[in-house]
Amino acid sequence: MLVSPRVTNKYYAAGSQRAERVRDLFDTIALRYDLINDLQSFGLHRYWKRRLLALANGQPGERALDLCCGTGDVAFALARRGLDVAGLDFSGAMLAVAAHRLKAQTANPGLAQSVHFLRGDAQRIPFPDASFDLVTISYGLRNLADLDLGLREMQRVTRPGGRLLVLDFGKPDNGLWRGLYFSYLRFCVPLLGRYFCGDADTHGYILESLAHYAAQKGVDARLRELGLRTRIVNLMGGIMSINYAEKELVPANCSK
Repeated sequence: MLVSPRVTNKYYAAGSQRAERVRDLFDTIALRYDLINDLQSFGLHRYWKRRLLALANGQPGERALDLCCGTGDVAFALARRGLDVAGLDFSGAMLAVAAHRLKAQTANPGLAQSVHFLRGDAQRIPFPDASFDLVTISYGLRNLADLDLGLREMQRVTRPGGRLLVLDFGKPDNGLWRGLYFSYLRFCVPLLGRYFCGDADTHGYILESLAHYAAQKGVDARLRELGLRTRIVNLMGGIMSINYAEKELVPANCSK
């Protein structure tokens, strides 16, 4: 086991309180979110997001939905590639940072026409079926109260032939590497939360949530249950992972 099954982090809760606790967490850390991402990953989160974008293979003119978009890193990158992007998040504070970043893009005024941020729930996506060619979620699926519902919603709004991608913390197969990685999350990362946010629990939450998360193999199994064609891309030995899935043009249970 990663940690004791007893929940010890005030920002983690199962069931009906999950969404409220997670929203409180991200509202608390929004102003420091990008800085701490750089520090805790040694800047590698930028590389991992570039891998996500390369796998997504977004084409100009396609419609993309970036769920749990946070401060907008992936949404902005997709828009710069010529996609029409909707970024959805339920934290008003995170969306305020994203809006500020969008306003600051004076060197690329056309970006404002290509990316739109809105507040909403990734478990009840406010778009019709088959609305998007591409759906991405980075470091957000692990935070949903109902992972299966979140994946079903992603599948629902993806067009036939479209792609779904999940970037998140993983669980490495190698025991030694997994132990070193979890020790870093347990002892080092919370210090950043204490120093920058005045509360170690803000970043101690990562390990707590990871302990209860299905991770790359569990997510892959659920995507396959939805009838999607899938593969797992492990990064740095599986400490990060990208789940890639394609929605078939013709459902498997239909004749071609």
